[in-house]
Amino acid sequence: MKTLTGRGRLHLFDLDGTLIRGSAAAVEISRQLGVSEEIAALERDFLLRGLSPDEFAVQAHALWSALTPEQVTAAFEGAPWLSGIREVWADIRSQGGRCAVISLSPDFFVERLLDWGADSAHGSRWPAVPFTQPIHRPGILNAAAKVTIARRLCVEYGVTFESCVAYGDSMSDAELFAAVPLTVAVNADHHLAGLSRHSYAGSDLREAYALVRENAEGDLSSP
Repeated sequence: MKTLTGRGRLHLFDLDGTLIRGSAAAVEISRQLGVSEEIAALERDFLLRGLSPDEFAVQAHALWSALTPEQVTAAFEGAPWLSGIREVWADIRSQGGRCAVISLSPDFFVERLLDWGADSAHGSRWPAVPFTQPIHRPGILNAAAKVTIARRLCVEYGVTFESCVAYGDSMSDAELFAAVPLTVAVNADHHLAGLSRHSYAGSDLREAYALVRENAEGDLSSP
């Protein structure tokens, strides 16, 4: 892989619709349980009718009452991931940068990306699978929480918020895109129109990452 510029930056990645193209953790989990139509209805309520993230989680938890660890593994492994994720993260880290995933999806799914080379992975706090506990609503993330987590990571990693790069696709990323100066809309919908510095449509994260180097070399090379 051609070396790309990741030095000194904290790269923040959304999961649903971004690292997973055209799908989401909830969709892939629901496919394993045969409740795809039900989760699609919840997704529509979330996108079009203002269903809150915590209420979405409560209703999804009920749909997934029989979920097993093996089904979570199958959902994760069968998801339509972008190509090149491990390579991009390895390149970022090799140059002194950091990469983090921040997602509204369940932490038991998101945190599996630590094994792919993410420095940190943050999802909504769900009970362990198989479920014996209900959803704790305060642990479910929303769009504003992405900004809060990003700021906390900047302190942890010793970088400025202005040195972050955000990658996302939809309305849950809009607040972060409005706050971070360098952004890449990846297979994005209209919610990020006018908010992103760069835009990418395709199936390879290496190409989205290359936009940062090719079009913002001066930004990325600054201290």
